[in-house]
Amino acid sequence: MDAGKRTINEIFNGSRLLEIPFFQRAYVWGETQWERLLEDVETVSRTRTPYFMGSVILKQQLTDTSSTVGDVRTVIDGQQRLTTLSILLKVLCLKNASLRKFDKRFRLDDDRTVLQHNHNDIEAYNAIMELERIQPIDRKDNISRAYQYFLDNLDPSKVDFDTVCHAILFVGIDLAADEDEQQIFDTINSLGVRLTTAELLKNYFFGRNDLTEYNKYWLNVFEKDDETKEYWDREITTGRKKRTFIDLFFFSFLQIKMQDSSLDVRTDDKLAFSKVEKLFDSYKRFIKDYCANNKRSFLDEIREYAAVFRKAINSDTIDKELPASAGIERLNAIIFALDTTTLIPYVLFIERNVQDISVRNDLYNYLESYLMRRLVTRATTKNYNQLFSDRLILNRVLTKQGFISYLGGQDDKINRMPTDNDVKTAFNESWLTNKYATGVLYLIESKIRDRRRHSTQLLGISKYSLEHIMPKKWRNHWFFSGDQAAADLRDRKLLTLGNLTIITQALNASIRDSDWATKKLGQGDKGGLRKYAEGIETFSAYHDLNVWDEAAIQDRASYLSTKALEIWCI
Repeated sequence: MDAGKRTINEIFNGSRLLEIPFFQRAYVWGETQWERLLEDVETVSRTRTPYFMGSVILKQQLTDTSSTVGDVRTVIDGQQRLTTLSILLKVLCLKNASLRKFDKRFRLDDDRTVLQHNHNDIEAYNAIMELERIQPIDRKDNISRAYQYFLDNLDPSKVDFDTVCHAILFVGIDLAADEDEQQIFDTINSLGVRLTTAELLKNYFFGRNDLTEYNKYWLNVFEKDDETKEYWDREITTGRKKRTFIDLFFFSFLQIKMQDSSLDVRTDDKLAFSKVEKLFDSYKRFIKDYCANNKRSFLDEIREYAAVFRKAINSDTIDKELPASAGIERLNAIIFALDTTTLIPYVLFIERNVQDISVRNDLYNYLESYLMRRLVTRATTKNYNQLFSDRLILNRVLTKQGFISYLGGQDDKINRMPTDNDVKTAFNESWLTNKYATGVLYLIESKIRDRRRHSTQLLGISKYSLEHIMPKKWRNHWFFSGDQAAADLRDRKLLTLGNLTIITQALNASIRDSDWATKKLGQGDKGGLRKYAEGIETFSAYHDLNVWDEAAIQDRASYLSTKALEIWCI
């Protein structure tokens, strides 16, 4: 790696070809950026003082003996600025009739434009670079709009070509052909938009001469139309990070692929390939070490799995009424409402390899029981990555009985199924986060509600709030005659599931901490639990109690645990 100060003269030296990755995202700058750049170059021309414009990262490419250019580099960072500067300077030279000066800097000896653009913009960009006189361009793309903006707004008397080319400075980072750009990619931004793993993979799999394969294996799969792009670009939060669906897919696919016993992937490599932060690097290493560097070896499989992923994985489930019957919808609710995306590789593997829907749903029903029992009992999830991305796929566990047998055959009980007694105890004692408690109550509600009898529709899980029936600040308004030990017990019990309910709207702050009668019925125009918990089967039997205390909490915990064990049976 070589880093240092770079001028436009040094970046565009007339003998170096700069290639923007062919399937890179389109040029996205707009009028705000064009206006600022024009002001900046006018200031540089007037003051003749150096002006810093950020970083440009170029990676050396290997060339063969037939190439007419000895120095070819990929633009890793700087696409937007270099493109805009070249268009601005082209318009300047058109206006002041100095095209020879422009061509000396921005055209090679073989007459090619120095900057080779991506597939979205190459036609529009080259059309501008080929202009020999000022003329309007009847196109609506951003490249053409940039040209028109400078045509309308650039005053050639205020911009000096030579001054701009030697006074505008970049921090230039030049990478050798064998250096890994992964770390650079992971830390740079283009207009604040982080480059996704998918964008890196797209340009890794396909080159400028692979348009047919690109259309077949990428465009028609991930970018076919607006609806398709919207699905794959959807962003969700996993842990503390935001990830797109397309990145989730490529992570899941690699986890499945590396369990292929015929490839004999080493254990230490599996561990390395399971790191989300190094996914692009993992793909390159996996293809090099286990696929003989044949990038095309599993594009058919990627296309097939992508279709399965799109059909099965749907985060919108949390916004819609959840069916009571076992199936992929209920697992989607667990995945996206309860932040269990570690489950996705295994679910994708099941969807791809189990054609009998009854066998699939039987397994999903048991899987829900497993996950929810462990959630209620606060069993550790730290081994879920290995379980759902490795062991179950490697052992081709594709039936309910296979899942039961696998768990039963493990000496290490870290992944064990909690017993009925564990679950009963947990409903009386476990303190769950609001998100998890909401999930437990909602999933029970979605199973036990008689939808034919209820006039109120079950909403999606995202539409409900969690409410402590006895408030944490009970000392303000709730009757109590016990000692400190009893008060401590109350403080503990009110955090358990027996004292929690889901409601359609959060209570007003003035009602939330009120006494039981007021909290239940509301006050004035402020609704209470009876209004906002109407139709909630898991709480409706308790609306008419005259007293809500530790005994009521205990009774409801027993009721909920009984329902949970009926639903999540083993």
